[in-house]
Amino acid sequence: MLSLLSALLCLGLSLGQRTCDETGTLPKPTIWAEPGPVIPLESSVTIWCQGPREAQELHLYKGNIRVLWDTQTSQKSMNKKAFSITHMTASNAKRYYCNYQSSIGWSQCSDPLELAVQGLYSKPSLSALPSPIVTSGGNVTLRCGSEMAFDRFILIQEGDHSASQILDSKPYSSGRPQALFPVGPVTPSHRWTFKCYGCDRDRQQECSQPSDALELLVSGVSQKPSLLTQQGSIVVPGQSLTLHCHSDVGHDRFVLFKEGGHDLPQSLVLQPQAGLSQANFSLDTVSSSHRGRYRCYSGHNLSSEWSAPSDPVDILVAGRLPDRPFLSVQPGPTVASGQNMTLLCQSQSPTDTFLLSKEGTANPPLHLRSELRAQQYQAEFSMRPVTSAHRGTYRCYRSQSTTPYLLSHPSEPLELLVSDYRVENLIHMGVAGLILLVLGVLLFQA
Repeated sequence: MLSLLSALLCLGLSLGQRTCDETGTLPKPTIWAEPGPVIPLESSVTIWCQGPREAQELHLYKGNIRVLWDTQTSQKSMNKKAFSITHMTASNAKRYYCNYQSSIGWSQCSDPLELAVQGLYSKPSLSALPSPIVTSGGNVTLRCGSEMAFDRFILIQEGDHSASQILDSKPYSSGRPQALFPVGPVTPSHRWTFKCYGCDRDRQQECSQPSDALELLVSGVSQKPSLLTQQGSIVVPGQSLTLHCHSDVGHDRFVLFKEGGHDLPQSLVLQPQAGLSQANFSLDTVSSSHRGRYRCYSGHNLSSEWSAPSDPVDILVAGRLPDRPFLSVQPGPTVASGQNMTLLCQSQSPTDTFLLSKEGTANPPLHLRSELRAQQYQAEFSMRPVTSAHRGTYRCYRSQSTTPYLLSHPSEPLELLVSDYRVENLIHMGVAGLILLVLGVLLFQA
């Protein structure tokens, strides 16, 4: 019995070592995996091979070993076969080929199918360069990187138009491994959602957990939404911050995007509330990481195309630079309507830009480059001519060109009073007229 078992094992081994015949001349078949080539540990997968109608026999190879098809599919079709793996493990993560035989000979081998198992290592990160917002017909580069020493990365496009790319890793500035995948041209014909995996070349079918999904947003030409913040552009750490994106064309999904930002999620899709075409993006408690320039986009849920971008909103975080600038006004804090006035912001600390803000307005602050005069950095904000609209409380800030969205503490508030001589003259004339009328009445009664 032992010798018979040994003989059977040897026979099976010799049969199993047959490789895909590279001498075939007929067109190669197609091989693919469902649900995809990267499978979670212990999950199921089915490998399919399909040849032309004249195919009479199909062979599947796992590396150099031939494997048998599922019995049920073998009985149904001669030119399409399936091989099922009910529990994916590292031993099943191999390179697969298939070929077929017809009445006139053998085909070429199919393209290789790299079947990988995921979940053995922590997930990498996936980002878009220069941005996940892409104009229709444009191209973009997706960067998959990790802190682990992966020497190969796999990019998977999800959905009906699924596809995959495999690239060897290359170190970037921090020395961490990465791979740069070209994608495009991008069109709004379908959704562009991707994940990536990190793998080892020596164990190339053993891969990490998938990265977080990244969706490319195809920017269109429909009417742009409006982006507003009730807190104003200048915020302080610890303050709550909400950005409101509003559409006038009945869009039902919105996305908020921070230019060049990696501290916050690149995008966030929300459904409108209470039937209103608006989304409120709560960014929670303000910290330095919230600084930057934001835009929002809107679109219809059944379309992959998005609107043109909203006008930008800059979020400036105050209190992040030392020193408090000094704000003064010339000729004085009370000025007549129609006259000229200058607000002077000064600091002894090196400053690239001064910003002037007015309390109670949603308008962004005014920016001016600083000038060095008499060992003082300063900027002069001229208001010509002054109107009643200039009345209010002002503060100024300073910033550096290296961190333009981080500001100093504010200056002490300066209240500006605007008097209108025309109104005062009318009041004086009215009072004088009233006095004359009273005197006339008194004289008449006398």
